[in-house]
Amino acid sequence: MILAGDIGGTKTVLSLLTRETDGSLICIQEQSFASREYRKFDDILATFLPAGINLDAACFGVAGPVVNQRSHTTNLPWLLDAVELKTKLGITDKVKLLNDLEAMALGMLYLPEKDLVELNPNAEIRSGNIAIIAAGTGLGEAILYWDGNKHHLMATEGGHCDFAAQNTSQDLLLAYLRKKYPDHISYERVISGNGLGNLYDFLCEHEFAPPCLAVPAINSDIDRNAVISRLGIAGEDPLCTEAVRLFVEIYGAEAGNLALKSMAIGGVFIGGGIAPKILPAMVNGKFMQAFKAKGRFLPLLNKVSVKVSLNPRTPLIGALNYFNL
Repeated sequence: MILAGDIGGTKTVLSLLTRETDGSLICIQEQSFASREYRKFDDILATFLPAGINLDAACFGVAGPVVNQRSHTTNLPWLLDAVELKTKLGITDKVKLLNDLEAMALGMLYLPEKDLVELNPNAEIRSGNIAIIAAGTGLGEAILYWDGNKHHLMATEGGHCDFAAQNTSQDLLLAYLRKKYPDHISYERVISGNGLGNLYDFLCEHEFAPPCLAVPAINSDIDRNAVISRLGIAGEDPLCTEAVRLFVEIYGAEAGNLALKSMAIGGVFIGGGIAPKILPAMVNGKFMQAFKAKGRFLPLLNKVSVKVSLNPRTPLIGALNYFNL
């Protein structure tokens, strides 16, 4: 029996599987939980696991840094400890905490082509390092290092690196964000669910267009970021449309940054929940234009494969396959 989990700031998905004699995995039970409704991860485990279950292994992708197999989740007040989980789950050895982007990166290697959308028409298939970037509740980044024979997982917290403006419009955005976040402005403040809201509010302040009456207030119970993306993709409101366009422009630029820093000639995968929802804006060429706009390194990036994952279970797939490494 194998327990796999994708522990995110918005939702947590757990899956219980059994491995057949031929090595295939059969799902016995799977359930999604609203993370913020639970005081700690143990409460979700208690709800999910059947009484008397005997587990052989467990692996969890966690939205937060993992240090010495312990993780304080970034957007939740949870502490996960692999040693404590071994005791709680009754597993003597095989319990592993991965950064959620490590789990997603591993899962990308198991996805069929039908789950992926290529953004770069000039892409060439090459062996090498692979970069993974994923905007959702936050912004995650990871690397798959290629040693010449296989890939190795490398976690990062690159989404929290300093946001860099690339044009006059983004200069104004940076000045706006400095007032809101005087201590530090990371890429996650822009390329995330809440980032869409920040872009919309910036455009409102600068009177790009009249505010959209359909967009909820900041303190509303309705997910205003989802409303902004939906109206923007549909072209139903000029302010929302521009927010999505600016989001994609900055997303592409940071994906290009990550590709250069990791020398990801093996490709870039885009995960997370946002990209599939705004896919028309991702595939219209604006993302790739910003991705490749790196001066003398445009020719290098012009050949890099950049694929969007449409499978929301990618991190879970990575977690359940970890012990196959």
